[in-house]
Amino acid sequence: MLSDVALWRRLTAEFLGSAFLAALVIGSGIAAQRLSPGDTGLELLENAAATAAGLFAIILMFGPISGGHFNPVVSFVDAAFRGVSWRDALAYLPAQVAGCVIGAIVANLMFGLPAVSISVKHRASGSHFLAEIIATLGLMLVIFALARSGRSVATPAAVGAYIGAAYFFTSSASFANPAITIGRMFSNTFAGIAPSSAPVYIGAQIVGGVLAIGLVRMLYPGKTPAEAADVTVPPDHAAPGADRLTGNGTRDGTAARASRPSGPTHG
Repeated sequence: MLSDVALWRRLTAEFLGSAFLAALVIGSGIAAQRLSPGDTGLELLENAAATAAGLFAIILMFGPISGGHFNPVVSFVDAAFRGVSWRDALAYLPAQVAGCVIGAIVANLMFGLPAVSISVKHRASGSHFLAEIIATLGLMLVIFALARSGRSVATPAAVGAYIGAAYFFTSSASFANPAITIGRMFSNTFAGIAPSSAPVYIGAQIVGGVLAIGLVRMLYPGKTPAEAADVTVPPDHAAPGADRLTGNGTRDGTAARASRPSGPTHG
């Protein structure tokens, strides 16, 4: 279980994963603007494709250590299912926010911009609020439906695919993550968001997370905390092969772990 990994290691993984997430979202947005000036549709496509692919890789990198949350909503929904403790979810929060802020600063510097440039891109409206509820709800359903049905091996790809699609089917471009929302305030570029708009997005993300808890419990009732313990990807610190999936989707470890799923994230 993730609780077997030292907390400082998990916090480091969450910080680094969140930093990479912010850097790839913001950096790819800057690159898209420079490569395809004036073509907003193509810029968004480039930004979405890079984010989807990068998110897949980041979850694979850090998921076995921390669960690959990189998103406070994922952490707190997981805590509601007792997959992680509330203490650990609270500890993850500052690591995720700090990581996203640092990632935004690094992205700015990589493209020769001031380290911090507060965004002036106003995004808040009723339609954006609804879009962020839907974006976050959908992300949580992807993560925790796979977790509770024993298909967590597919979660990195599924999360990347969902976020890439949600860039286009939601009017908000699917932030779906309070930490990345805060990080994106620090870059006045394609992916930025004005500080005045951030509370609307964060509020909608919280609503989406709460709704997801109810829907997951309705759709996948009767799951135990042990079955909800691994979010995003199964931990690999057990004996080699202990978490290997068999052909029928169960695990060939001990009986107690035979069907334990995992539950990403983004932004």
